[in-house]
Amino acid sequence: MNGPTDAPVIRLEGITREYVMGTETVRALRGIDLTIARNEYVAIMGPSGSGKSTMMNVLGCLDTPDGGAYWLNGQEVSRMIDDDLARVRNREIGFVFQTFNLLPRASALANVELPLVYAGATARQRRQRAEEALSRVGLGERMHHRPNELSGGQRQRVAIARALVNNPSILLADEPTGNLDSATSVEIMRVFGELHAQGQTVILVTHEPDIAEHARRVIVLRDGKIDTDRLHPVRTTGAAA
Repeated sequence: MNGPTDAPVIRLEGITREYVMGTETVRALRGIDLTIARNEYVAIMGPSGSGKSTMMNVLGCLDTPDGGAYWLNGQEVSRMIDDDLARVRNREIGFVFQTFNLLPRASALANVELPLVYAGATARQRRQRAEEALSRVGLGERMHHRPNELSGGQRQRVAIARALVNNPSILLADEPTGNLDSATSVEIMRVFGELHAQGQTVILVTHEPDIAEHARRVIVLRDGKIDTDRLHPVRTTGAAA
């Protein structure tokens, strides 16, 4: 397996985020300092209210911090306006969610092509890159099937392929096995492990310790701060199915 390179893909310095709820101010993130190198495989955990969802939104450029600075692939995104952030999201970040978010009447290929439509790619470029992405997740033979013709694990593979199709700097997965049974969860975690071995930076947000153990580095948030940040031996998931 490849090791991370020296250049960080993510650097957070003193990140804070607060929300006003009624008469209360919730301090969701309280001065987060974090560096993630290229080709790291990181899991972010924490109990309810720890700030992990807010952290995911900030890392994914879905939300902007109140204070501090965030550099993504050398760009200071914490100061960008919404239009610029949208371009960064489409180019630099591949999102995988637990609910798949696939278009039900479109084929797997058409679903994976969708980000390339927004990016202005030609029809030929879209098809070629979508086919490559589906092959990377082991669905080369199922690309013309619709979501209702695929298993839950296959649908999540389509969602992962869609997240990969723009060759993003980071793959950001939010509870990616939340809607899957345990056997299918292992299958999907194997896919993430294979992508990481190919050089993809993977950031996984989860509340499940057994899922987090697949990552090489586990960060635990508590009360809006980093409580622990540890490395552990790589967990093997067996041979590919």
